[in-house]
This record gives sequence, C-alpha cells and structure tokens, in this order.
Amino acid sequence: MILRKIIKYLTKTKIPANVIVGKDSVVIGPVSIHTTSSITIGNDCLIEGIVTTHTPQAKIEIGNEVFIGNNSFLGCADTIIIEDKVLVSFDCVIQDNDSHSTISSERFTDTKDWKNGRQHNWDLTHKKPIHIKKLAWIGARAIILKGVTIGEGAIVAAGSVVTKDVAPYTIVGGNPAKFIKETT
Repeated sequence: MILRKIIKYLTKTKIPANVIVGKDSVVIGPVSIHTTSSITIGNDCLIEGIVTTHTPQAKIEIGNEVFIGNNSFLGCADTIIIEDKVLVSFDCVIQDNDSHSTISSERFTDTKDWKNGRQHNWDLTHKKPIHIKKLAWIGARAIILKGVTIGEGAIVAAGSVVTKDVAPYTIVGGNPAKFIKETT
C-alpha cells in the first residue's frame, strides 16, 4: 500500500479539473479534455496511455479496475465507454472518429488551419460510439475503429484492426479482425 502511494506521487500526471478520477486510480499518461466534454475514470485503474477528447460533446467513461497500457491512445469525438476489468495493452488505438473528412476537398486545409490556430471542423468528420464491455482484453497494437462494440470477455489479438462488432467470449484477430474461436 505504501509503495502504491509512492508510485502514485512520483508519477502523478496533472489532471484537468473537469476530469473525474476514482479512488486508488493512477493516471500516468497525459489527459487532454475539451472544456465542456467529460472524462470519468473509475476506481483502482492504471492509465498509462493517452486519453483525449476532441469535441464539446465528447464523453469517455472508464470503469473500475481498467488497465490502459503505455502509448495506447483513446481519441474521442463522440463516446468511448470501457466497462469494468478491461485490459488494453500497449500501443493500442481506440478512435471513435475518422480524424478528418473522407472528402479530400474538405480536409486539404486541415494542416494550414491548425498552424493558424483554427479548430478542426468536427461536423465534417464521421464519428460513432465505441463500447468495450467488461472483462475484454485488447492485445498490443490493436486498433479499434469507430462504431465497434467489443463483447463481454472477448479477446482482440495483438495487431488486429477491429472494424465490426466482436461477440462476447470470442477471440478475434487479423486485419480486418475475424473470428478465431470461442473462449470462456
């Protein structure tokens, strides 16, 4: 218990005031939040990755006893819900949006706009919620794309790209991720 408190003190990340962090959770990775969006982190979590919201209405909810590994990235323009006891390994990407418009004429000024201090127009960007249900395990370097639900107890193999829902208690892998087998 003392060691946990020392680690928490030494690795403490500055958490924005409008982010709610539960009891005994440790947040090591950077947290970036749009002024009116919300990030809630449950109890007993270890968050080593990057957690960020992009829009005023964005919402990230992380349940209890969740691990988000080093260099993993949660990018939210709509909604990302991660239920209790989920493991997200290192270098994963969980992104509920396309980051840019899929229409070239709408995105070609993005870099110039950012360099000049203008905000990205999220109305032109496709976004859909992501829901990762309890007891799921996301392997290293997996990518979870917009609109996906990962079922309870499901496992996503390392390096997979998940473009469609994953059934509960199944293992998926590949690019795009496909059913491998059932699990318990």
